[in-house]
Amino acid sequence: MESTTSHPKTVTVADKLDVLLKLQNIDLELDEIKKIRGALPEEVSDLEDEITGYQTRLDKYEADINGLQKEIENNKAAIKESEALIKRYGEQQINVRNNREYDAITKEIELQNLEIQISEKRTKEAYAKIESKNQELDVTKNLIEQRGKDLESKRGELDLIVADSQEEEEALMKEREGTVSQISSADEKLYKYYEKLRNSLSNGLAVVKVKRGAAEGCNIIIPPQRIVEIREKKRIIFDEYSGRILADVDDNPEEEEDTKTKRGRRKA
Repeated sequence: MESTTSHPKTVTVADKLDVLLKLQNIDLELDEIKKIRGALPEEVSDLEDEITGYQTRLDKYEADINGLQKEIENNKAAIKESEALIKRYGEQQINVRNNREYDAITKEIELQNLEIQISEKRTKEAYAKIESKNQELDVTKNLIEQRGKDLESKRGELDLIVADSQEEEEALMKEREGTVSQISSADEKLYKYYEKLRNSLSNGLAVVKVKRGAAEGCNIIIPPQRIVEIREKKRIIFDEYSGRILADVDDNPEEEEDTKTKRGRRKA
């Protein structure tokens, strides 16, 4: 029995260019969806970061206040300890046998009174710091509350817009995944070049057609002989000025523009 073996289909340059054009069109549609959202995603992200910063500041103030309260407790304990020592030294002073012992105890009492004064001063300073920290705490809480309301409002706006285009975006992302798989398996380097170039261009046009004798995106006139080569699709041709991939020649640009306009109206 004669056995037959199937050979994988050869991926031509024309195939690669067609897939790249498809990927480019998908990405442009995704760009339009993101454009509708405007600056809202960035505004939401900035507000989240701002609130996180305020919360970190709030946590620090609370930790500082707890530390100061602990310091006050330690100072109060030190005062009680000094008072107890003064009382004990006072009792010992009654029973001294000579002036030397009396003077030594007197110095210890003076030392403990000085310790009490220092602890009281530190306690007073700690209370003042707590009052200041509490004021800063209140200001920060108000900022968190205000920014929280702003964030809630912005998120609401964004959620409405995302919900409106979610189904379309998910379909496009699924289609993009399959298209990326096609081009990356056919030519990984070409796909990586596309991604790098697209991210470096303000309009995202990395794969373009030649329309009315010029490359899309930069409108640089293409020599007639080069246009012939682009139409043949026998090799990957790049625009020498922008680096864009010149994938095809559009002989009826008006017709394509009319189609895009109608598609845009249907979406609206």
